[in-house]
Amino acid sequence: MGRIFEKRKASIFKTSAQKSKLFSKYGRQLYMAAKNGVPDPEANPALRALVEKAKRDNVASHVIDKAIQKAAGAGGEDFQPARYEGFGPGGSLVIVDCLTDNNTRTISDIRNCFSKTGSKLAANGSVVMSFDHLAVLSFSGDDEEKVIEALFAADVAVEEVECKDGGITIFAPPAEFYKAKMALLEAFPGLELEVQEITFLPQVGKILSGDDLAVFEKLLGMLNDCDDVQEIYHNVDLPGESTSG
Repeated sequence: MGRIFEKRKASIFKTSAQKSKLFSKYGRQLYMAAKNGVPDPEANPALRALVEKAKRDNVASHVIDKAIQKAAGAGGEDFQPARYEGFGPGGSLVIVDCLTDNNTRTISDIRNCFSKTGSKLAANGSVVMSFDHLAVLSFSGDDEEKVIEALFAADVAVEEVECKDGGITIFAPPAEFYKAKMALLEAFPGLELEVQEITFLPQVGKILSGDDLAVFEKLLGMLNDCDDVQEIYHNVDLPGESTSG
């Protein structure tokens, strides 16, 4: 799990830096998090985590505030989550998470991305089964035993704790994300989390080359250009991603 996560972590940072229309996408996510709970980050853990993530990605404060204020008002958009799975070039696996207010438009856009790159949409569940859905928390440190003790004391269920190259990574069930995060912050005051997210990690990586790699990167670019697309998960080891993150 560790090596695959390191590559995925590098992809997270790379994709985040290149993602088009970042403010718009964060605005939609923040709106939904506030609408589905309460429009107060202090009383809404999901919203608070998303605000923190948006700030790390340099999303302007006015964008964050506007999305939350919009959710606090009456009416507004009715976004719904939608997930699409598919097979890309060279047998690669792709999961696309969207927020949409028009399912017909969204599926048309996603299908267009897949068809124009010789890729194929798949039935729900056929691709996800090859990924692990996990909460991931990563930070600098080397005292693995103390971390495990803190998580145990807070009754956090953990899949794996990995200590490598001066960093510690915790893998836990998605439902344990907030409990694990709070346990760490209480046990280690001032701790800075380098990664804190719920994600899909591929069970086996895939190496592409030549035309397959070029077309796969085209597929990612087209998907990223879709307004409704929020997150893209895949099993491809992209060039330029080091195991050091």
